[in-house]
Amino acid sequence: MTDTAIGLSGLALLFLLLMLRVPVAFAMFAVGFGGIWALDSLTSALSLLGSESFTLASSAELVVVPLFILMGNVATETGMSRRLYDAAYAIIGQVRGGLASATVLGCGGFAALSGSSVASALTMGRVSLGEMDRYGYDSRLSTGAVAAGGTLGILIPPSTGFVIYAILTQQSIGRLFLAGVLPGLLLLALFIATISLLCRLRPGLGPTGPRTTGAEKLRALIGALPILSVIALTIGGIYGGLFSPVEASAVGAGLVILFGAVLGQLSLRRLWSATRDSVVTTATVMLILISAHLINPFLALSHIPASFGALLEGLALPPLAVLSLILLCYLVLGCFLEGLAMLVLTLPIFFPVIIALGYDPIWFGVLAVLVLEMGLISPPVGVNVFIVKSVAPSVPLGRIFAGVLPFWGAMLVALVLIVAFPQIALLLPETMID
Repeated sequence: MTDTAIGLSGLALLFLLLMLRVPVAFAMFAVGFGGIWALDSLTSALSLLGSESFTLASSAELVVVPLFILMGNVATETGMSRRLYDAAYAIIGQVRGGLASATVLGCGGFAALSGSSVASALTMGRVSLGEMDRYGYDSRLSTGAVAAGGTLGILIPPSTGFVIYAILTQQSIGRLFLAGVLPGLLLLALFIATISLLCRLRPGLGPTGPRTTGAEKLRALIGALPILSVIALTIGGIYGGLFSPVEASAVGAGLVILFGAVLGQLSLRRLWSATRDSVVTTATVMLILISAHLINPFLALSHIPASFGALLEGLALPPLAVLSLILLCYLVLGCFLEGLAMLVLTLPIFFPVIIALGYDPIWFGVLAVLVLEMGLISPPVGVNVFIVKSVAPSVPLGRIFAGVLPFWGAMLVALVLIVAFPQIALLLPETMID
């Protein structure tokens, strides 16, 4: 059996394990460790496991993961995420479809705290679905807005997807975070435009909400000031060169805890709950990264990335056509694979091709994360759709998928725009103060 045949067999086994719902990290670990053993030796597999585990566990860059996750969890425990929604609700809730737009804005704000799409969808779903139901919103629009808005958590920094991409491709986490800002705002604007268009075409989808006075708007904004200031300081600090991403994560987590304690909203029980959830999520991310560092050398030993690159080179396609094929592969795989697993599996194969074509790796990182977002609401896996289903069990799954379809189209528009105009992603990283 040739090395490439062993590699392809390993990938087939990996897909089978994932379809059987084996946890991503364990499936990749089994295939990566077993593949290195088969292609090299047991000694090499054990040595690589020990060295990579230690290297990752001692990596200072990865401190951003637990600290940003802690920041988002504390914000949820103390009700800061609710006040983000309340502020957006007060400002635009009175227009047709305004509650759905406020939900998307709340998701965008919470994304800038948690870096997690699942956490954004779950938190905003609990906060907003009841309100939209009370005002007679069509369940397709309300659930679709929550599921799609939650995907902003993997694009708007701090993003776990960007951290994993940076580690796997040896790129700057700070530059990737900044590269996600303008695309994230673009996608946020497209989501709101989609809601407005839907409600204009079918007014019954999103009735007008209650009007608020200027004083009520001001009060809601003041209530959201603590968390808005944390977001501005962490992202602005990275852009201005005041903080590294690691320092920004520490400042953000510390400020959220401080605000919660000073305002009397963070008890020891809530802090313990937020810390425990952060540890569990961080352990999951670390296991995925360790298993990824076993999959990558296994694929290299099997020569699959080199063979794939040679195949594309033999087709003599223009660079844009190759990029389109890669993005199409991501869109198809996103229908079946969990996002981070797809990133780990595909980067060793696709990334060398992207570099060989002369594309900017930071720009491609934004494209890769954006297509991962699209996978989060694509059937049949659609993780965010199932998260929303858990919050709104009375809404049929098919109705939720119908609701996310217009937002999926908005994501496709964003993808085309970023491919056509790379400066949307590259403007901030190129002006960042080192």
